[in-house]
This record gives sequence, C-alpha cells and structure tokens, in this order.
Amino acid sequence: MGIITSLVKLAVAYPETLLSLVSFVVLFFYSGIRRSRVPRNWPLLGMFPSVLTQIHRFYEWCVDLIPIVGSTFLFKGPWFSGMDILITIDPANINHIFNANFVNYPKGAQFLEIFDILGDGIFNADSDSWKSQRKAVHSLMSEPRFRRFVARTSREKVEEYLVPLLARAAEQATVVDLQDLFLRFTFDTTCNLVSGVDPGCLSPDLPSVPFANAIDNAEDVLFFRHVVPMSWWKLLRWLRVGEEKKMALAWETIDKFTNNLISLRMEEMKHGREDREQDEDVAPDLLSSYLKTRPELGGVAVVSKKFLRDTTLNLLLAGRDTTGTALSWFFWMISQHPDVERKILEELKPILAVSTDEGKAAVFKAEDIKSALYLHAALCETLRLFPPVPLEHKSTKLADVLPSGDKVYPETKLLINLYSMARSEGIWGKDCREFKPERWISDRGTLKHEPSYKFLSFNSGPRTCLGKDMAFIQMKVVAATLIHNFRIKVVQGHVVAPKLSIILHMKNGLMVNVEKRA
Repeated sequence: MGIITSLVKLAVAYPETLLSLVSFVVLFFYSGIRRSRVPRNWPLLGMFPSVLTQIHRFYEWCVDLIPIVGSTFLFKGPWFSGMDILITIDPANINHIFNANFVNYPKGAQFLEIFDILGDGIFNADSDSWKSQRKAVHSLMSEPRFRRFVARTSREKVEEYLVPLLARAAEQATVVDLQDLFLRFTFDTTCNLVSGVDPGCLSPDLPSVPFANAIDNAEDVLFFRHVVPMSWWKLLRWLRVGEEKKMALAWETIDKFTNNLISLRMEEMKHGREDREQDEDVAPDLLSSYLKTRPELGGVAVVSKKFLRDTTLNLLLAGRDTTGTALSWFFWMISQHPDVERKILEELKPILAVSTDEGKAAVFKAEDIKSALYLHAALCETLRLFPPVPLEHKSTKLADVLPSGDKVYPETKLLINLYSMARSEGIWGKDCREFKPERWISDRGTLKHEPSYKFLSFNSGPRTCLGKDMAFIQMKVVAATLIHNFRIKVVQGHVVAPKLSIILHMKNGLMVNVEKRA
C-alpha cells in the first residue's frame, strides 16, 4: 500500500508526470497495433482496436490480411458488443452459403437493424416477402417492352444530355467530376424506369439533388454502423447526434422525395393522365404496377404507402449506385491503361454508330454493341476489381459446417468481402491485382464464364441481381459512346481512392479533362 500511496501523492503533486506516463503507454500500444499486420485479440476490446487504427485504408487492410489469416477467419469484437463475425472469401464457402444451403443463410435480424432505412424492401426482405417482391420485379424486367425501353431511354439520355455536357466541357476546357455525371445519369434513368418520372439531374445546369446527397450520406452512416458496436450507434440515434443525426436528416429527405414521387404518380393515374400502357415504345413502370392494385385506383389489394416507399427506394438505390459507380471505376482503369482503350477503339470502328446530324457525336445503340466482346470483358474486369457493393452479409438459421471446415451456429454473422476476393492469388492467380480484360476471353475468342460464387459482383444463387442485363446495356452504351467521341484524362495529381461507404464510391470523385476526338 505504501508504494500505491506514494504514486498517488506523486500524481497529485506532479500531474504532468502522470499525463506523460499515460500518453506514453497509449502511444506505445497504439503504435504497436498499427505496426502489427495481425489483428490482435485484446482482453475486453477484442480486435476492435485494429479496425480503428486501419479504418483510413479499410479495404486494402482487409486485403493485407489474406495471406496471414487465410480465406476464412473469425473476427472478435469487444465483449458483449455483438460484433463477432465470420469473414470469408473462400469460393467453396460462398457457393455453399449463396447456393447449396441458401435457405439456412438469410440476411438476418442484425442486417435489418443496420439497414433500417431500407424498410421492408427487396434488399432487406427474406422468405415469402422477398419471393413475392422478386417475382414482381422479374415479371416487369422480363417484358420485351421493358428491355426496349431501357435501351432507348439510356441512349436518349446519353445523346441529349451526357454527350453535350462533355462536349461543352471540352470546348471550355473545364474540369468535370465524371463520377458525379454518371450518378446523375443513372439516377435519371433509374427513376424513369421505376416511377415513370425523370428528375432531370443531368440537365445542363447540373441542379442540386437533395435526394442523391441524402442517399450518399445515409450510405456513409451505414458503413459507420458496421465498424462500431451496435449499442453505440443506437445510443447516438436515440440522442440524434453525430453520424446518426446525419442519418436522421437524410431519412427525412429520402422520405419526402419518395412520398412525393408516389403521390405524383397516383394523382396522374387517378385523373387518367397515364397512357404508358397504350404506348408500345414506353414500358409500364414498377411503381404504377403496384399502385393499380390499390382500391382508389380500382384494385382490390391493400398495398401500404410504406411498402411503396420501401420498394421505390430499394429499386432507386439498385439502379443508381451500382451502375454509376462501376462506370466511374471503368474510366479510371481506362485512363491508367491506354492500351485497353486503344483495343476498345479498334473494336468499335466496324460497329455501326448513329449520328443524327452532321457534326454531332456518334451515339451507339444497345443492339449495335452486343458484339463488342473486349468492351464487355473490360467492364467485367472493372466489376471484379471494384465491386460496387464490396461487402455481403449473411446470418445462419441452424448450425452448419462450411466446406472450409469452419463451424457456424444459429445467428452467426457472416461477411463476404468481394474487394478482397478480387485480390486473392488463390482465387484469381498471381496477376489478380492487374487490370486484364483478357482474363475474360477464352482461347476460342468467346466470353469466358466465371461462376457467380467466384465473381460475385451480381450476387449469386437465388438472389442474383435481376438488373444485370439492364446494367450492362447502360454501361456499354455509355462507355462505347464516350470512348468513341472523347479523350478523357484524369486530372494530374488527382487522388483516387475508395470511399468509406457501403457502396464503393470514389472518395474524391473522378476529376477529368475532356477533349473531342478528331
């Protein structure tokens, strides 16, 4: 006790000495954690300190762990935090989870809590609710009229808005944020397909888009919820402070936009100002197909406004974020690999391009570029290296043993890291980090098929993305037209890095200079 009493007296007499000692201890452990490549399992804190020290380079840190911890390992969170999670990039495990034993691996209760803003939409739904929503979306998207409408609206938006904006930037020698333009493009087209309304985000004056800003903010907060204990972010939500205040404000903006969209469509349909059904060139939108079931519009089913809100939001997110993000990374890759750009240009030369007036840019039709094999391969390679949704969540219903031998128990949380999968030599070979469209082309000169549990960018199994074909139509029309008409170069010194978000956006956008091709 004498030693303790002396230390207390010393601390009271010389508090700066105690502060220095505490600072030294904290810095010693902090520097040790940062230097260590292996996430150490600390008493009480688990591996949480390792995440905090590497959060600035989270995705690359996860890649660094592969050769150390293997393709499947258990991340231990702080005690009683509920953050323990089994992380895997093993294709055999993924095939088991997403395909072979699909019914045992739903999204799970914690997923619903984290992604509460999505409500009961198709991303959050499990079991019968998911089946019915997927059936409805599949029914609409499988219509030939819908596919024609996707191709036509995408081409028109490129021809009438995207190309003129870039042409003006070339003439005025102004720098543009290509990521911002792509997200505006995909939001306009997706909103039209989902609700029949074009919000005009890609108008020449590039208007402020509160809904899009709110979505970006919400996605940032959803990532934050992944890396802190649930009790902590729930407390912040209850207090409405910090990141959760940002979420609350985003939620209000999102609700206002989606509810206005629903009310607008309902009013149009009530007053008979809806002729999409009779127009063979225009496809019925999904929102209208649900609205027609409501009693006030002559239907018999009771579809709540909350369900309409959730469905609309989920589909807007699916179309806007994934395709817009993929296009951004594609042009970043093209700018870093001029040899790939040259090969795409050569491939496009014999393909018919349409120009309405002399002097106008040539804009490709979807049917014209079906044969553009190398372009398709380059897009696949981009999606491999930069999956728009880099993390997938699952949980377990019943105890099971994965192909890797790892045991899982009821309510085990699982995380599949697509970003790390793409950079695993065990999955993609020694050249896994290289951008090589050729890996997607067979010796026979045809597109090489890779199993979806290896190339997971469009999910796998029963939850495979319904909009895959639509996404490729849009990406190929945009990519072919822009490469054919413009030289797009990233601004010298511009730093491109993944944003800490549930969508793999670029943290600083994609600032480019544009020149017209001769």
